[in-house]
Amino acid sequence: MAVYTDIAEDDLKWFLTEYDAGTLLSYKGIAEGVENSNFLLHTSKAPLILTLYEKRVEKSDLPFFLGLMQHLSARGLSCPLPLPRRDGALLGSLSGRPAALISFLEGMWLRKPEAKHCREVGRALAEMHVAGEGFEMKRPNALSLDGWRGLWEKSEARADEVEPGLQGEIRSELDFLAAAWPKNLPSGVIHADLFPDNVFFLGDELSGLIDFYFACNDLLAYDVSICLNAWCFEKDGAYNITKGMAMLEGYQSVRALSDEEIAALPVLARGSALRFFLTRLYDWLMTPEGAMVTKKDPLEYLRKLRFHRQIGSAAEYGLSL
Repeated sequence: MAVYTDIAEDDLKWFLTEYDAGTLLSYKGIAEGVENSNFLLHTSKAPLILTLYEKRVEKSDLPFFLGLMQHLSARGLSCPLPLPRRDGALLGSLSGRPAALISFLEGMWLRKPEAKHCREVGRALAEMHVAGEGFEMKRPNALSLDGWRGLWEKSEARADEVEPGLQGEIRSELDFLAAAWPKNLPSGVIHADLFPDNVFFLGDELSGLIDFYFACNDLLAYDVSICLNAWCFEKDGAYNITKGMAMLEGYQSVRALSDEEIAALPVLARGSALRFFLTRLYDWLMTPEGAMVTKKDPLEYLRKLRFHRQIGSAAEYGLSL
């Protein structure tokens, strides 16, 4: 469910007068996503996405997200483009929430991606990293190494309710990552959430990337590790090395990973698995029953974390060394 704030038709029509967007023909809520309220609008000019930013999104971060989409689009990356208001601002207000109009991107996300799709995702991720160069705004990654321990502290007391022994295991993992986390790797703007539902395809052709609301500045190879976790494991928990090989080949066809990034990939993959485990664990334990947030199983990412602990080198992910 992704409509937390409803909107009245008259209010929406007034909102649209602040844009060169045409007149409203119809609108409906979009039931995917978990952070914001989203609506598909049909106007006399073009279909558009209306996003109302909910309380989980910091208003102070919105200029970064919207400005980044403008920057990436101008650099040739296929992604949604925020529409400016008549006064030039990218952000308005509707139903008591910050709101933006975003261009509609054709395509669908894949429920069963194959290796060929993973190659396209790897290529598109590298294109985004290259296109992000020169974007002057900065946003630290609150969900990386420095933020994990604070997030863990919110769930630690109840962690063993999910699986006995979890408290000790995650404490040890946090200590390991604090000591082993790589420094001085190439960094820049990362997507940080490039899961299958944030990549659109038309047939087998990738049509664009969406949902930049976790984007931030961090290690570029960390973004690669997030995609390995999100795209290259099967539903039974097995790592698909064919998909991993295709994704890494696609990425390196645009931007070659350095020797230092390659060596760090197993540690980065452990870190990205822990990041999604911790956010899922928090939602699993703290979200009241009946709330309009879809809870995802944290144990899926605990299993991935345990897999990465057994990895000795990036070659085991399918990377040609």
